[in-house]
Order: sequence, then structure tokens, then C-alpha cells
Amino acid sequence: MGKTRYIFITGGVVSSLGKGLGAAAIGALLEARNLSLNFLKLDPYLNVDPGTLSPYQHGEVFVTEDGTETDLDLGHYERFTHIKMGRNNNYTAGQIYANVLNQERQGHYLGGTVQVIPHVTDEIKRIIQNQAMNSDILLVEIGGTVGDIESLPFLEAIRQIRVECGATQTLFIHFTLVPFLRAAGEFKTKPTQHSTKELRSIGIQPDILICRSENELPEQATQKIALFSNLNPNAVISLPDVENIYTLPLFLQKQNIDTRIIEHFQLATNPPVLDEWENIVANQAIIQHTVTVGMVGKYTELADSYKSVTEALIHAGIKTQTRVNIQYIDAEQLTTLSETNGMKQFEAIDAILVPGGFGIRGIEGKIIAARYAREHKIPYLGICLGLQTAVIEFSRHEAKLLKAHSTECDPSTPYPVIALVTEWEGAQGKIEKRDKSSALGGTMRLGSQMCHLIPDSKIARIYGQRTITERHRHRYEVNAQLTSRLEQAGLRITGRSSDNLIETIELADHPWFIGCQFHPEFTSNPREGHPLFISFIQAAQQYTIKQKSKD
Repeated sequence: MGKTRYIFITGGVVSSLGKGLGAAAIGALLEARNLSLNFLKLDPYLNVDPGTLSPYQHGEVFVTEDGTETDLDLGHYERFTHIKMGRNNNYTAGQIYANVLNQERQGHYLGGTVQVIPHVTDEIKRIIQNQAMNSDILLVEIGGTVGDIESLPFLEAIRQIRVECGATQTLFIHFTLVPFLRAAGEFKTKPTQHSTKELRSIGIQPDILICRSENELPEQATQKIALFSNLNPNAVISLPDVENIYTLPLFLQKQNIDTRIIEHFQLATNPPVLDEWENIVANQAIIQHTVTVGMVGKYTELADSYKSVTEALIHAGIKTQTRVNIQYIDAEQLTTLSETNGMKQFEAIDAILVPGGFGIRGIEGKIIAARYAREHKIPYLGICLGLQTAVIEFSRHEAKLLKAHSTECDPSTPYPVIALVTEWEGAQGKIEKRDKSSALGGTMRLGSQMCHLIPDSKIARIYGQRTITERHRHRYEVNAQLTSRLEQAGLRITGRSSDNLIETIELADHPWFIGCQFHPEFTSNPREGHPLFISFIQAAQQYTIKQKSKD
């Protein structure tokens, strides 16, 4: 399988231990040693792609430059390293089984009995091998929890790779939970012991254990875990909860995890250059301003639903020395509250952000938020559906297009200011066509698209250029046939795609009111931030100063 080294990352005891963040942080350390990397996330669920999964199930859907809907962990990989993810960085069990069954239908197996071993495991190994090309190290994160029946083919595949490639070319990192029982006043290591025992029972001996816990483990606990896990104590790493995820590379480097990996692989590298991460952490500690952003959505119970948006706001805070407090506002509740009580939700808000989404639930609440921001001159950023709700609100209350709506929510609206986009140029330059009967999965306008901004617009000044490229994920667009009525009422169309679809809007008589059809959050990172989010937070600062001067 070539000379690429493989790091296989698994999780035990419970899900949501932070394997994705851990993989990303380890990647950052290895990249800081000037090693070439790649990532692969293998998800054991049977959905063919994450695009149709509810955010309540798996958090946000991350979109890559090439227009692939993927697991949110790929967002962590991009934010922590300089590598751009694509369609080959994320596979689900559904995709893998579909590949095997398609090959069987085509006679690839010559009438043989198709089985999990060797056919499914061979397909998994083929995917891993293909992704490893031209990289010094491939980090493979396996979703789910050890012991789940659906993850067994993946674990068997990586066990086989260890046998085929040898111990010095493969390394197993296992994340586990070490709970602290307050009543007993001690950390309990038994769940970790059982998790590593489960791995060993299928032929995998972890090389490094990363023990997640509320607080740092005492030495006695790590020694006990090492003894029962057949490991040297310095291969057991305590990883307590951290307030700032961007301290993880520095924290893990202090635990010498990168040194252990390099020594295990018998590689010779220079020490890691971590100036970039030291600067990020130092800048995040400098606070000169505090603003509160009201994020109006319908998945507010699960913060991971808007992971890239929240991280982009944090990145903007790092660049502007601002503590950004995010207040999640349930859009659906806004529609059920009285007007007075509903408006109270915005009293302590310095800016309003309406992120992307789908469907009718909560749509009227987002329209209320857009109207409040417009009428009270509060900075407003509408992303994807946030742009569309702003257009609907403006159409109803300024352009006097009564009952204007999106055909997604009201197919019989007399003024379909938002309608299904039926034809567009895709990320690869190919003309894509869809209609109402098209399947939901993978049928949106996706990936990086070019946008042309008008020169005297606020957004062009923010980006500092006339042509930008941003990622998209949507089925509905502003209806160009009705825009003349909106422009006459004061709405500015400030950006269009190469095939003339409407990309950005502004209000001329508002200090900072911008809607974008694309998703700028997917390209933000803690090193540079993103110009649109940075300007948004700066506008929130100005609004705060203005409000204080009135008091």
C-alpha cells in the first residue's frame, strides 16, 4: 500500500468525544513538521451521503469546494490545517455497500457469493489506499463507537491493513471517556478498560490512548489505564475539556503526541513550528470589545447544527479582539410569541444573523428577525435562507407585494420572490438542471461558484475585490423576474453569479444589512478569519458604541 503512514482514529465508551477535533489538532501538529497530510472520515451509517440527515442527528452538513455534502468533521480538518477537503475525504457505509452491490450487478465478482469479508472490507481498504496517494501520512477517523455492529467492517479493514503494512507503517489512536463520579470522588477507568478490551478482541491493540474527561487525570489513573490496556504509561494521554478548541494543538504538543507518532513511524523531521497557533491563542486572549450576536434558527437546541457559523464568528472575534457572545433564538418560538414579547428577544442584541436552513418551519420567525434588524438599523447578516427571508420581508413590507413568499413554503403565493432554481452552472462548469420531482439527496446547487460584485457596493469594499468565489448549498433562488419591483423600493442587488443568479443583496439606507446566497462560513479559519464576518462584528461594535452613547 505504498510508503504512506496510516493513523487510524477510533472512539469508545460514548460518541461525541471529539475524535474529529483531535484528528484535526494532530494533523495541525504534523503539518507544522512540514509533513504532507490527508484525511479520511469513514461513517458507519447507511445513508448514501450526509446531505439529507437532520442537523439534530449529526450536526451541520459541511460543503467542500467541489460541491460534496460531508460530515462536519471535515470542517474541523480544514480549519486546523491548510488542506482543502473534497468528495474523496468522506465515505459512508451506505456509499461503500452501494459500490459493492453495483459491482455485483455488473458481474465484477463473477457470480461469487458477495460477503462482508472480503468484499466490503476490500472496498474499504481500496478507498483508504486511494486516499493515501502522495501523502506522508493519512489520518483515518472512523465514526461511531467501538462495539457498534455497523462499525465492525471498518475495524476489520484497518486490522487487515496493520497485518499487511506492519506496525511501523500503521498507528492506532483510541479515544475513550474516563468519567468522574462526584459521589465517589474519583475517576472511573473501567469503561476505558472495557473499550480497549473490545478492540483487542477483534485484533486491534491501541498504540496511543487519548482519555477524555472533565479535568486532567491524576497519574494514578493513567498508570492503571496503561496497565490494563497493555500500554506504556506515556502512551496514555489525558485530554480534559478545554474552553478554547484552538489550544488543542499546543496542548497535545505538550503531551508529546507528535513526537510519539514520529518515533513510531521512524520518521526524521524538524521540530514543529507552532508560531501560527501561538499567535491564534494569544490573539484570542486579547479582548477589547464585547458584542452579542443573535442567531435566529430552528436547530438552536444543538449548537453543532451551526458549527461553521459559530466558528466563523469566533474567528472574526480573534481578528478584531472581540468577545463574541452568541445568543441562540428559536425562530419557531418567535412566531408564537406576542409582538411585545417577541421583540424582547432582541433587546440585548448587537447584531442579528439568520443562517441557512430548509423548509417552512420557523420561516416566519426568521422574517420577523429580518424586519426587526431592518427597522431598528441593527447589523444583519443573512446567509442562504437568511438572504431569502430578508427578501421576503422586504417584499411584503417595503415593496408592498402582499403575501410574497418562497414557493418552497407557499407554492400558490401570488408573488414568488423566492423560487426553485431549475438550471445553473455547477462547480465543475457543467450545466445542472432540476425540477420539483428531483430527488432531495445531492440535487442542490453545491460547491464553489464565482460571484461578481458591483463596484460601489458595501460587500465589494468588504472583500476588496470585484470577483469572489464562495461555496453554495441551496435549491431556491431570488426570482429575477420580480427584482425590478424590489429595486424600486430600495433593495440593492449587489452580486450575481456568472450565469446571472442573484448572489448578494444590501439595503442602501441601512448601516450594515447584507444577505448572501452562498455560505461564507465554510471558508473561514482561525488564521485569517473571513472578511464578511469580520466586517459584521465590526458593525456590531459600532452599533454597541452608538447605543451606549444614547444612554
